Amino acid sequence: MTTSIDQAFLAQHPTSAELHAEAERLFPNGVTHDVRYFDPFGIYVDHAAGSRKWDVDGNEIIDYVMGHGALLFGHSHPLLVSAVQNQVGSGTHYGASHRGEIEWAHAVLDLLPSAEKVRFTSSGTEATMMAIRLARAFTGRPGLLRLREHFHGWNDSVVAGMGSGGHISDGGIPNAMAGLVTVVDQHDTAALGAALETKDYAAVICEPSGYSMGTGPLDPAVLHFLREKTRATGTILILDEVVTGFRAADGGVQEATGIEPDLTTLAKILAGGLPGGAVAGRADLLDQIAIPRGSDRSGAKRVAHPGTYNANPLSAAVGSAALREIKKGEAVATANARARRLTQGLNQAIRDAEVPGAAYGQASIVHILLGEDVAPPDDGFTWNWGNAGPQAIVPSTPAALQWPLRRSLLNHGFDLLGAIALVSCVHSEAEIDLSIDAFAAALSDLRREEIL
Repeated sequence: MTTSIDQAFLAQHPTSAELHAEAERLFPNGVTHDVRYFDPFGIYVDHAAGSRKWDVDGNEIIDYVMGHGALLFGHSHPLLVSAVQNQVGSGTHYGASHRGEIEWAHAVLDLLPSAEKVRFTSSGTEATMMAIRLARAFTGRPGLLRLREHFHGWNDSVVAGMGSGGHISDGGIPNAMAGLVTVVDQHDTAALGAALETKDYAAVICEPSGYSMGTGPLDPAVLHFLREKTRATGTILILDEVVTGFRAADGGVQEATGIEPDLTTLAKILAGGLPGGAVAGRADLLDQIAIPRGSDRSGAKRVAHPGTYNANPLSAAVGSAALREIKKGEAVATANARARRLTQGLNQAIRDAEVPGAAYGQASIVHILLGEDVAPPDDGFTWNWGNAGPQAIVPSTPAALQWPLRRSLLNHGFDLLGAIALVSCVHSEAEIDLSIDAFAAALSDLRREEIL
């Protein structure tokens, strides 16, 4: 049945509909990223600036997708635009080393507590692939221990046994690969401890904020447990800070929790919104990439790492500029404050609408949970475990509700990444308040249509 929400969405986005029809002849599902799949079609953006973007039909939207979390400084920030402009005229690919990669590396090491050395990649997926390979080479162990629903890109090692989260499936993954991966619930410390005691695993990898960008928050005590157990068993601890790096705190979750992993995977904010990733951590682990000198040229045990766009000059220039700005200490604090204001306002709107659900956040990442009878955060922001305890699986907004919610929000000029709002340091307090009003209007739409 077509609802008034659907009718408004179709009426407001006719050009996006036309472009999607053309894209379906070119791309699977008409999209170039799984997360951009949208029913009945996704919007097509024409341009963006600051916290806003404008689609091809002229609709102005307050954006909380923010480059899938890469844009801490919003769209087309003058500082980063200047960095691109200054570099592009000097070259985008030298096929050689350059001063910019050294500056970028220093910027990473200055912020990340555990980093002794760094190696740049082109994406977060490549970073997790490298980190796992380094761990296997160092320990001589093939196994990988990972936490259920935690996302680490789409390479074979981390997709195997991933579970049902998102749109990821195990198609094309050999059974032999799945046999090397053990998946444990994120708060099951008994199972994690027992697995580590076997000393069969090269590494444990996890999202330190909890699965799906912290949709299911992880008790920091689990991180401390993993750090203790991995040290005792000679297992490499990999924190996937692709999302949380330079966002959860200037130095990521590891700075906020005092955990020093052996390796950290990075992307998104690392390159200021341009393509780029990295593995940072212990020098002895990273130095496995080093090419032997002198008479020993076999390289039998080294970890090879080519990559045409590793530390390319454009990403290095923009990444360095972004990280130097973060080091000043204002960007992350501002984004976090805006996210708290947004979350508290969303919870007030949920209470006023008398619908089941809650909003909760970590740093500048806000999660919206509707259609579930959960206790709202005591402080309006931090997830409330209620009586279930941290062992509980945090529910999520059902897909049957999430689709009409997002359509209605877009009708009111508010865009989310699924049921997640990624807040930047350029979202103003006035824009946060406008967003809360748009959310309240969407809740009214859902109630009127008896969807919620």
